[in-house]
Amino acid sequence: MKRPEGRRLRNGRASISSQIYLITTVTSKRKPIFLDLYEGRILVQSIYDVSLDAQTLCYVVMPDHFHWLVQLGEGHAISRVVQRVKACSGFNIKQKLSMKEKLWQAGYHDHAIRKDEDIKMVARYVIANPLRAGLVNKIEDYPLWDACWLE
Repeated sequence: MKRPEGRRLRNGRASISSQIYLITTVTSKRKPIFLDLYEGRILVQSIYDVSLDAQTLCYVVMPDHFHWLVQLGEGHAISRVVQRVKACSGFNIKQKLSMKEKLWQAGYHDHAIRKDEDIKMVARYVIANPLRAGLVNKIEDYPLWDACWLE
């Protein structure tokens, strides 16, 4: 029996306390659920709801996926943190939209940030996604992003 693609992403994955990860996860069938600001805000709230398990450094919610730069808390597994965000947002969005089908594709992509990588450059790349996608001309015009370095 062929294993779902999302499961293959977990091969060799290890959670490291205080490690910074770049997470990307996609909606089922790449349905653009987050074109609606309300659904996007539900996802954002779910991201911040795991703040005891992980510190959000930045995120951007795109129409059919999101990118999340996050520092894992002590004793927590990255798979569990991502699962909590997906489960909470999925439940609330599906309830609001009376959806029967699943919201998220199985699995997610993660990249552990190496010590030699410039974390602010990674964050700038994440935040610039709406610009590269042509959704806005200025990032200030895009409502579904944040970064901890903003004052």
